[in-house]
Amino acid sequence: MSLSTESDVTWLYLVRHGATEANERIPYILQGHAIDLPLSAAGENQARVLAGFLRQFPIQTVFSSSMVRARQTAEAIADGLGVAATVVPDLVECDVGVWEGLDWETIRQRYPEEHARFAANPAEVPYLGGESYGDVLRRARPAIERLLEENAGKSIVVVAHNVVNRVLLADLMGLDLRLAPKIAQGNGCVNLIRRRAGRAELVTMNALFHIGAIPPT
Repeated sequence: MSLSTESDVTWLYLVRHGATEANERIPYILQGHAIDLPLSAAGENQARVLAGFLRQFPIQTVFSSSMVRARQTAEAIADGLGVAATVVPDLVECDVGVWEGLDWETIRQRYPEEHARFAANPAEVPYLGGESYGDVLRRARPAIERLLEENAGKSIVVVAHNVVNRVLLADLMGLDLRLAPKIAQGNGCVNLIRRRAGRAELVTMNALFHIGAIPPT
């Protein structure tokens, strides 16, 4: 795979971290920014394979959320590339409030009214006691825009999270933010974004061929 190396083109490889034990549960449980789990054994393997895949591209630096699962994924990628990994605090996962550690069926049973309101408009209605999708976009988008400006003409990796990636991708595609929960982001996936002349466009979304397709969580 060959990508343009024009000096006015910036490439962003937006990655979701490898799997944790919370992601692998059946049913999986919500893992916002209060549960800070490390990668599982499978997640560590995903990070290694992802690092191997990304070595073919001229990536100069790696950024990540401050959460353990994102940092471990970013460090594997950075080590494979021989570059630095830098933490960006505003890329932490969504605050899911009192629903942290619960699965969706339990949430629907315990909090039927709150869940219904959230499901109808996650762009404005927050996870109970936490953030809405709009809240996440308002803190994550400026961080990404800053990284793109500071690294203009380079290729960079950003390792973030399910909800963070969803809101950024929905915004990039011009989708109503209420539809963002429908955007699949598998553990270890890559979204490729090209920025040229101040305009960003999505090239590839939720690519998992390097590790094999897995169900989104």
